Amino acid sequence: MKKIFNIFMIVGFAVFFTVSCDVERFPYNAIEQTEAFRTMTDAETIRNGMYAQLKSRVYGLFMFSTDVQADLLNATLDFGNRNGAPHRWEPLLSTDYTIRDVWQWYYSALTNVNNIIENMELVEAGSDEDAALLRQFTGEAHLVRAYYYYMLVIRWGYPYNASTASSDLGVPLVLRYNPALKPSRATVEETYTQIMDDLAEAKSRLSNGAPNSEFATRDAALALEARVRLQMGDYAGVVSAAEELINSGRYPLETTQAGLENKWVNDQSSEIIFHAFVARPDELKSGVGVNVIYLGFQAGANRYTPDFVPQQWVIDMYDEDDYRKHVFLDQKHLRIQGFDYEDIWLINKYPGNPEMFTNVTNYQHKPKVFHISETYMNLIEALLQTNESEALNRLNQIRVARGLDALSGISGNALVEAYREERLRELLAEGYRLNDLMRWGLGVERRAPQNTDIIVTGSTYNNLVIEPGHFKFIWGIPANDMTTNDNMVQNPGW
Repeated sequence: MKKIFNIFMIVGFAVFFTVSCDVERFPYNAIEQTEAFRTMTDAETIRNGMYAQLKSRVYGLFMFSTDVQADLLNATLDFGNRNGAPHRWEPLLSTDYTIRDVWQWYYSALTNVNNIIENMELVEAGSDEDAALLRQFTGEAHLVRAYYYYMLVIRWGYPYNASTASSDLGVPLVLRYNPALKPSRATVEETYTQIMDDLAEAKSRLSNGAPNSEFATRDAALALEARVRLQMGDYAGVVSAAEELINSGRYPLETTQAGLENKWVNDQSSEIIFHAFVARPDELKSGVGVNVIYLGFQAGANRYTPDFVPQQWVIDMYDEDDYRKHVFLDQKHLRIQGFDYEDIWLINKYPGNPEMFTNVTNYQHKPKVFHISETYMNLIEALLQTNESEALNRLNQIRVARGLDALSGISGNALVEAYREERLRELLAEGYRLNDLMRWGLGVERRAPQNTDIIVTGSTYNNLVIEPGHFKFIWGIPANDMTTNDNMVQNPGW
């Protein structure tokens, strides 16, 4: 476990800073921990560092790994075994770099977040305005901590079950910096209690937001709360949080294809609750922080060489009238193993914001941490358990906004299936699919590909079938942490 805790507070990242503070760019110097919390400038610098780390932990490897593992994609012949272990499931070991790096990067970021929560009170506020800012900064840190622990527990903890949560294994809860600590795993109940406590603290300290915020707001906390409560099976809690956010009217749905393109290409939309700041030339994300795997444009050949392509059934999920079909997907000319293929559908949700191009696309976007259509989806899933007619009403709000006809006269299993299809269409390639399948008690079954000539075939690739409840739906604790921390307990099967 030492890898988690041997990382001190480093704030040498860059992000635009526009609200309430005078600085406009992250400073590039590191602050020694014992001297960090003294002035408002220190507070702003440390807060900026938290956001700089966040932007590299909500996208790229942290987003697409679970979709690569799920049932949506085929590996192309040129994928070079990048993300190969999660895609194949066998051998997916606790030494795999995906498992190791995601775990390590979440915990390393928590070091800074914990320091903000614990030490921000040491800063001398020279005015009431400064005091309000410090309260806001601490609230933002509580929200970010809740986010990290939620992402950790859904990947490494047992699924939430109210009857067994008090004994099921969650993840280590480390709330203060201690390099000598060898923590044991908290229970699932303790982990979710910590998440909800942080969200409550965040909501008490933060103000409501507005579209395209680059900082955490109370609205972002409501969006995360709805997501977390859905995972807990707290459907009344989901409805309360999601309806408060949706009914505020601050984040109306886009109702045109142009509006969706603006959201996913130019990072501007009434639907975006909170996205992390990224800008050219100095505030771009690292290599693991971009979604290059879906396109892989080769400028010299004017062809695309993606690592993964969507299966045919995914494409068939979208009607021609659906605005999302030609925003989230696009037909491209491919070059695979030296051969050209015309009009293969690729995931085009992350083509790169043109404002951030360096000659050609570098796949840079402001990662959308929370957007309102996901909140709609979480609300609908909760309403399926409590109020079917309202679930259908909310489902139709999404459908009509995306150019589709409203549904009528469906209930029960037909309504559940309609919702699940809509959730896939709306949240395609945003990293939700594996966890959705696990929450619904479904397995992974890959189906017919677009073209077998361009993909790797076999029982662990296009013909993969994984039964519901397979132990690798939950990732193994990284091998290094098992070796260095004798208080750590491994997940079954790993």
